[in-house]
Amino acid sequence: MSEGFMQMLEKLPDQQNILSDGKVGIDRVELIKAVDHCSHLLDRQKISRLAIYADNSLNWIITDLACQKLGICLLPLPLYFTSQQLHHSLTTAGTWHILTDSPELLIKKLPGLKLKKQYEYCSDLCLLKSDKIHSQPALPEGTRKITFTSGSTGNPRGVCLSQAQQLSKAVQLAELLRIEKPRHLCALPLSTLLENIAGVYGPMLAGGTVVLPSLNALGYQGSQLRTPQLFLGCLQMHRPDTLILIPQLLKLLVNAVSQGWEAPPFKFVAVGGSKVSPELLQEARKLGIPAYEGYGLSECASVLSLNVPDHDRPGSCGIPLAAEQLDFKNGEILVKGSTMLGYVDDPHSWYPQEIRTGDLGRIDEQGFLHINGREKNLIISSYARNISPEWIESELTASPLISEAVVYGDARPHCIALVYPQNPAISMSKLMQAIGQVNSRLPDYAQIRSFLRLDAPLAANSDFITSNGRPRRAQIENYYSNKIQQLYQRGTTQTTTPDTNRENAA
Repeated sequence: MSEGFMQMLEKLPDQQNILSDGKVGIDRVELIKAVDHCSHLLDRQKISRLAIYADNSLNWIITDLACQKLGICLLPLPLYFTSQQLHHSLTTAGTWHILTDSPELLIKKLPGLKLKKQYEYCSDLCLLKSDKIHSQPALPEGTRKITFTSGSTGNPRGVCLSQAQQLSKAVQLAELLRIEKPRHLCALPLSTLLENIAGVYGPMLAGGTVVLPSLNALGYQGSQLRTPQLFLGCLQMHRPDTLILIPQLLKLLVNAVSQGWEAPPFKFVAVGGSKVSPELLQEARKLGIPAYEGYGLSECASVLSLNVPDHDRPGSCGIPLAAEQLDFKNGEILVKGSTMLGYVDDPHSWYPQEIRTGDLGRIDEQGFLHINGREKNLIISSYARNISPEWIESELTASPLISEAVVYGDARPHCIALVYPQNPAISMSKLMQAIGQVNSRLPDYAQIRSFLRLDAPLAANSDFITSNGRPRRAQIENYYSNKIQQLYQRGTTQTTTPDTNRENAA
């Protein structure tokens, strides 16, 4: 293990649980012993690259730390990846050893890789080996973790990170938050780099406890939270004081508290993944949820900027971390500093001096970073107005009556929206009134002139929404193209009828 990670484990406090799943707790001595044991098992197999396809668990973290100790490159695989995405990730990274808690499922999902069981690695993880993958593409020197992100289109790209990059980011976050011995609950999959670094390494460095309920216990099915009651129940049971959420989960908490649910005594709730409306943040804080927006990307080892209690400006993404150097070109954010090592199997991308984020933004006079949307998503209306759809969408979903919204209008005279209400039984008149209230806060060129009321949430279809809650705009537009065209032709609001093809499309 690198000196930094060894020191991290050695300096953890005694006589308290470092990791807990709600049933079993592990203190510092037990954790080091478990890491040593798993290191021995992995070392016997002469593994240089290892994938993990498993639910959140104690052994997931122990395996991660064991790989850090041995210098094994770890490839976390999201459980919601399709068979095609899994096959692409494993073959692109040249990874033929896979740890999983679902061996039969994975063997069935990937018949072309000829996976075979090697042995029971631990109580809940089995080691599989592919007899099909034999070549290992070169990786940037020092690669210790590969994170494949689902993205908005096509096959995912593998981001290569070193131990030093991961640990440095965790140290920066622990020092920035200054929360002594936090009790952090992992509300996102551990395959999410943000949760892995900011939700595990960061709290551990701060001498805290990391709580790891399974994703099933949290109410997840695939990439989406489908049973909110389980999620809220987990929070009440474990009573964490820190969380990392995407905007949709923050909205869930806000709605629950406004209806009488008692939130744990949170000290800090980070929110990111997509734009958060200032109104949602302010409502959360009024209800006792200390929510703060941040910004980051996998290519920069997760977090780049973050609002904190001492430096906070709702509507911004916070002040960039001390180690980050941000520049702007034609409005696009460029990052120097904690950049990735490169992409898997793309030597031209290795050891970049700067990262082009694809995000449009600016730094205000107080040093806060503001994100104006994705460069590729920018709407240019037929009246030559530049409009960020994320801006309008955040205003729409800030309404307690609207759960989801996707805005279109490129090369059109006005914007339209696809919306799904918070309560499916809400009347059209109330939904129209809610959109009218949003329009009253928008300039005329950005107002929603007509909308399509959806009969089912976009989140129910993994083809429509990425794991961090961002809409896959092209896929959504293609699926609803006829109805969108009708909105512009008729200029009236529409509702969708039950779609018999939706299940097949999902």
